[in-house]
Amino acid sequence: MNLYESWFKKAYTQDGRINNTFWNDFMPKEQKIYEYILNEKVEKIEGTVKQLSEKFDMSIEYFIGFIDGINDIQPEKIKLEELSEDSQICININFETLYKKMVEYKADHLYNLPEWKNIFTEEQLKTLFKGQKSSTTFVREPKIERNDPCPCGSGKKYKKCCGAN
Repeated sequence: MNLYESWFKKAYTQDGRINNTFWNDFMPKEQKIYEYILNEKVEKIEGTVKQLSEKFDMSIEYFIGFIDGINDIQPEKIKLEELSEDSQICININFETLYKKMVEYKADHLYNLPEWKNIFTEEQLKTLFKGQKSSTTFVREPKIERNDPCPCGSGKKYKKCCGAN
């Protein structure tokens, strides 16, 4: 079993549901890494999986979980299934993309961190938040009622024109 499979097996039950005990332990540790990244304005994290897990004071499996989460913003995806303790990795951090992904994934414990104010102004954070929320919001076209004018421009009622079928 590779490291990613080991992490995945702990994070999720056999029927695919989340393991709440695991996540309650993992999330504060993940949050500490993001606090460090934001406080220090770290744009690149490099080292072996083992070195970085020790640096951030977490198990290798937990660190694989962190990599899995941040992998979505990587220009070149890290092949999680191929990682070993000695794998050299480089994590590039684009703060705007990271913030938007956190909003997209509804990770409010991460996108609400006060450390974001070290990176962006309050106004920038609001703009990024609203921009990401609106990009994922489905806007339904107004329904054409039977007695409304037909949208084809004929001047007839919809029920007597394009809606007659």
